Amino acid sequence: MSGIDGKVVAITGASSGIGEATALLLAGSGAKVVLGARRSDRLAALAARITTAGGAAAWTRTDVRRREDLTALVALARQEYGRLDVLINNAGVGRISPIDELRVEEWDEMIDINLRGVLHGVAAALPVFREQGSGHVVNIVSTAGLRVVPNQAVYAATKNAVRTFSEGLRQEAGADLRVTMVSPGFVGTDFVDSVTSPEVRAELVASREKFAIPPEAIARAVAFAIEQPAGVDVGDVVVRPTAQA
Repeated sequence: MSGIDGKVVAITGASSGIGEATALLLAGSGAKVVLGARRSDRLAALAARITTAGGAAAWTRTDVRRREDLTALVALARQEYGRLDVLINNAGVGRISPIDELRVEEWDEMIDINLRGVLHGVAAALPVFREQGSGHVVNIVSTAGLRVVPNQAVYAATKNAVRTFSEGLRQEAGADLRVTMVSPGFVGTDFVDSVTSPEVRAELVASREKFAIPPEAIARAVAFAIEQPAGVDVGDVVVRPTAQA
């Protein structure tokens, strides 16, 4: 992955799952990773794991609902490594439930993290990318937005909003910036543990045990997009289990 070596990559939601797997893969390929998430203890452990293996990693506690936290994440990348080449907007939450349960606070949380968090990341990184004359935004979306099913209406709506925004950003980006959407299917992470509807959580846990793919599969897709030569933009990648409907 010679196209990754030396690049400075900031990752939100880096403390577990897809974010953690992506950080490990990119750092192992020579990238300098800048890790953001809400769980500081896990970030510190991940950064230590990377540096012990000979990689480069910095971290700061990041709540993507707070615009200033994304500004601090980007600033840390420039402070430690002099630039920012890639921003991976990975932080997300899936408070999946039937609409009739009216879990409005959970709807708000998904909007704040899944959509507003991406906007905050782009607002922090885009001026840096413009100044440098290069940059790459990778937004982790979801197959939930490609095939909308019961109980996932609000979650899918937030992911489709990011999909729409990403395409608009791509069209406005110009020749020097790249924009990639990666849409994971069912991935074997602790993502479903945040689901508060007992029936829905039980169904998701059963599906996870049956056919979920490892987060490393998504990390490889992200790495594929990043390693392409300048002028090549991998716009949209879907990675799902073969058994997923």
